[in-house]
Amino acid sequence: MSYVEVPGAKVPIRMWADPATVEGGAMQQLQNVATLPWIKGLAVMPDVHYGKGATVGSVIAMHGAVCPAAVGVDIGCGMSAVKTSLTANDLPGDLSRLRSKIEQAIPVGRGMHDSPVDPGRLHGFPMAGWDDFWGRFDGVADAVKFRQERATKQMGTLGSGNHFVEFCIDSNGSVWLMLHSGSRNIGKELAEYHIGQAQKLPHNQGLVDRDLAVFISDTPQMAAYRNDLFWAQEYAKYNRAIMMGIFQDVVRREFKKAKVVFEPVISCHHNYVSEERYDGMDLLVTRKGAIRAGSGDFGIIPGSMGTGSYIVKGLGNEKSFNSASHGAGRRMSRNAAKRRFSARDLAEQTLGVECRKDSGVVDEIPAAYKPIEQVIDQQRDLVEVVAKLKQVICVKG
Repeated sequence: MSYVEVPGAKVPIRMWADPATVEGGAMQQLQNVATLPWIKGLAVMPDVHYGKGATVGSVIAMHGAVCPAAVGVDIGCGMSAVKTSLTANDLPGDLSRLRSKIEQAIPVGRGMHDSPVDPGRLHGFPMAGWDDFWGRFDGVADAVKFRQERATKQMGTLGSGNHFVEFCIDSNGSVWLMLHSGSRNIGKELAEYHIGQAQKLPHNQGLVDRDLAVFISDTPQMAAYRNDLFWAQEYAKYNRAIMMGIFQDVVRREFKKAKVVFEPVISCHHNYVSEERYDGMDLLVTRKGAIRAGSGDFGIIPGSMGTGSYIVKGLGNEKSFNSASHGAGRRMSRNAAKRRFSARDLAEQTLGVECRKDSGVVDEIPAAYKPIEQVIDQQRDLVEVVAKLKQVICVKG
């Protein structure tokens, strides 16, 4: 489909989703965002659903302002994937050992490494900039400085919620490694600190929703937020790179005879801010549950823990601010999923996938998400599909 335009107070709301299928609360959030004085454009992805302040699955382009709650608390959250030389025929019949090895190597949930991972031991890790990145920790908000040790030990860890590490097979039988994570606790604490700071500012007192509080350009508060935001986005990128390096090491060890070769890693943020230019104007583009899909940009759009995922290439559609969806998108809240489904339902819906099937991850059951094929179909003018993947192992936090 192409987009549908819905009238908004300051800008039209361009929707790559049927407005009739979007929950009332999410539609109200979109209308609220369209009232912001600084807004220059709003694009809505097919995975749109209710969020905090701004919906998940929205792209908000503003001039001279940025809304920290619209970025979300998992700054820089995103995906990484890599195609391997392995094929489905190389995999053992019982995948439980492989899943166990991944879980031993990559801490999940609130876990962390016993000591910081040395990225120098990881094959192909981009070391340039690593020391400079940690050197800049001194410049982040004083409120989170005491978290430095935890931040170093959580680098290269998964987290919980919808984060995952997966072993996938594409339509041609090739094996892919894929993972989803962000900036861990340090990103969350930086986000919450700055959201609190923004809500105190005088220019935000008359907003329709206090969660839409913004920082304005050329102010010390904006400078401080931008510094911490871009640092946290880098943390998330490095976090995924280290996890992927550890994941590749596990695969090398488990498939020694195959001498596994890895193609270049595809990686993309989907909760972040980028400085971009549209219609001759420099804008701050916030993608909350959306990926960049500029012409030729590779992206990853995952489904749920029992369905397929897609590797895509952007078509560079400026109407969406060169964006696409970040996944299938939830169609019910975590609590609603827990009320409606059981561990038995989860086992049925993840048949054939080596993964947790207990009540602790029922909120991640495939039925809690929109059908990924439909979400892909609704954005054919934003991305082209490069590969369709189906997971055979899924490690959840």
